[in-house]
Amino acid sequence: AMFHLFTHAFFKALLFLGAGSVIHGMHHEQDMRRMGHLTKYLPVTFGVMIVGTIAITGLGIPGIDLGFAGFYSKDAIINAAFVSGHDQGFGYFAYIVGVLVAGLTSFYSWRLAFMTFSGTAKWEHASHGDSPHGAVVAHPDQSHASAAQIETHSEPDTNPRTDDGHADHGHGAFKPHESPWVMLVPLLALSVGAIFSGGLFDRMFIGEGRDAFWRGAIFTSAHNTTLAHIDALPVWAAQAPLVLSVIGLLVAAYYYLLHPAYAKAIADNDGLLYRFVYNKWYVDEIYQATFVKGARALGDVLWHTGDQKIIDGGGPNGVAWLSARAGRGLAVLQSGYLYHYAFVMLLGVAGLLTYALMAWKH
Repeated sequence: AMFHLFTHAFFKALLFLGAGSVIHGMHHEQDMRRMGHLTKYLPVTFGVMIVGTIAITGLGIPGIDLGFAGFYSKDAIINAAFVSGHDQGFGYFAYIVGVLVAGLTSFYSWRLAFMTFSGTAKWEHASHGDSPHGAVVAHPDQSHASAAQIETHSEPDTNPRTDDGHADHGHGAFKPHESPWVMLVPLLALSVGAIFSGGLFDRMFIGEGRDAFWRGAIFTSAHNTTLAHIDALPVWAAQAPLVLSVIGLLVAAYYYLLHPAYAKAIADNDGLLYRFVYNKWYVDEIYQATFVKGARALGDVLWHTGDQKIIDGGGPNGVAWLSARAGRGLAVLQSGYLYHYAFVMLLGVAGLLTYALMAWKH
């Protein structure tokens, strides 16, 4: 896990900053459905994004241990899960999940690369207000923008850019451009880590040099021999992550590189599976219905019943209510008339005399 955290820092940062470079080159456009054919205009960004994609999908050759950073750390986790399954059946379940996730990661990562950099230039149509599917639309925050602003596909208060990325205060044609070197140099540096960090540090993090590297910083039981057998897997188990990653790559290439019309047809059909995936497995909706609304309902109960009725009602509010009620009752006796007070005093004197006579009599 620590090894993957280390390698992951390189290629995930590379992909995030690479996405920022694409957004910059596309004049702040963030919808991949409005991109395509960007390799020619953003060659350096394309190259580093492919490096990051290969690294995050874990492509490599298991037999000779040759691959980018993600290949070493991702496969190490999956292999360790398989080895731990010999003693705990849950390890096999974790292995299966890891292999399937490797395929999904490969699919969506290569889908991103193909939709963004390959195929036809969707931005040529988008720059004139057309949606990726042919309908004329404007951005949500462009509902009151001028036609020229919509045609340049910019925010209402954003000036279009020239090919070199500088502001064009006219309304020139939209055209992607490569990012400046101040953005590209960090991407190139991260690319080096995404390529070599796995192979260079594999021995120290999880290999035979791990004891000298960690020096007791991470406790490992003497009975845990998982890392010692991490490379002793059946051929099919060792090859499965690579096979699923390649399958994910091929499926993405088939639908988004070779036959993009098929992907569009699936989206236009708006089927149950498509809506399930498009809405991110409805994780947000389920989270909202269970945790958010559940936590709010529990909070309302604790607020109205626990806090207001029990704590406040039986505590400060209850004491204040009782004091006010007693005060109103005692206020009736405070009329302000002298004869009322004299009458009460006579009743008191009569009471005391009665008590004294009865006590003296006994």
